[in-house]
Amino acid sequence: MHPPTSDTPPAPAPPPAKTAIATAARLTTDITGKQARTGRALRSSLLGLPLRPRLIVMCAVLAVAAFAAFCLGLALGDYPVPLVDVVPALWRSGARGTVFIVHEVRLPRALTGVLVGAAFAASGAVLQAITRNPLASPDMVGINAGATTAVVAGIVLGFGDPLGTPTLGLAGGLLGALAVYLLAWRRGSTGFRIVLVGIGVSWMCTSATDYLLTRAKMHQAQEAVGWLVGNLNGRGWEAVRPLGVAVAVLLPAALLLAGWNRNLQLGDDVARGLGTPVQLARGLLLLVSVALVSFATAAAGPVLFVSLAAPQIAQRLARLSAPPVLLSALTGALLVSGSDLLARHLLPDLDLPVGVVTGAIGAGFLLRLLVRANRADSGG
Repeated sequence: MHPPTSDTPPAPAPPPAKTAIATAARLTTDITGKQARTGRALRSSLLGLPLRPRLIVMCAVLAVAAFAAFCLGLALGDYPVPLVDVVPALWRSGARGTVFIVHEVRLPRALTGVLVGAAFAASGAVLQAITRNPLASPDMVGINAGATTAVVAGIVLGFGDPLGTPTLGLAGGLLGALAVYLLAWRRGSTGFRIVLVGIGVSWMCTSATDYLLTRAKMHQAQEAVGWLVGNLNGRGWEAVRPLGVAVAVLLPAALLLAGWNRNLQLGDDVARGLGTPVQLARGLLLLVSVALVSFATAAAGPVLFVSLAAPQIAQRLARLSAPPVLLSALTGALLVSGSDLLARHLLPDLDLPVGVVTGAIGAGFLLRLLVRANRADSGG
């Protein structure tokens, strides 16, 4: 039996030259389109999430507010300085006494507060994004606790002076994060396992810190407890320099990794489909978060709840689905600078540690988050 035939002759094959030209044109169009999309993605991720007018406006507003709180911190004190003289004094212009008070006495503390707030908040924004959990923060998943245990061990056991507090804080934070990551690993790591294991590691480090305090001498215990609350009192340029370098390097790194961070929020399978190396991306983002919080903890102690509250405040101000890194950093800078003003002037005779104020603010914000989450789960 013969196959059916058709009276219509087959279409002639295009000449090889025309086929090659068409293929080259299609490839050129695809490459050009991909390059344009990549360029737009890079430009849109500079603030940690796609550029939007509201996000830009809120970044400008928070930057102005943080700078205002920073200047107020330089102006207020036992020797008041008029606000109009603060900015010139920063450039060593004006009366000699004013320049000395602003530049040598108050500026290190004010800069430490701004940098600590930005570092804690940016770290929290990255961690909350990669775990997809608004309650995840370095306070709760062992990073802060690891840095704290290392610094307290250096104070109590006597090896802190040769190594330095920044080195101890960074080493402790890295070890705590490494323990969390390895214990959470099971053919890869997920945000849920990182949070659960991190809570356990945090409590283990807290127990170790408490044990070290029971073995400490009186002056060692006083030094450690004053640092454990989160304190900006007496901070000098030795605290500003390493923290400033860390923020200058790590904050841009967090912004550059924002594209991967955004893809991870869609879930591991979707992120892989978008070409994201999931485990590498999560590891690098976690490393940036750990380094930021470790340097901040070494400079001022574990200032409570900044890394939890600031990203969530920034997310609500920007009306986005995840915390934007830059806006979170500005929110954290404002939160710590404003809390330090309250700590210094609310009860002037006590000169409260800044961690007391941020802890009170953050605890209320945490309760509000839990209540809203409970209402959402119950459909109320």
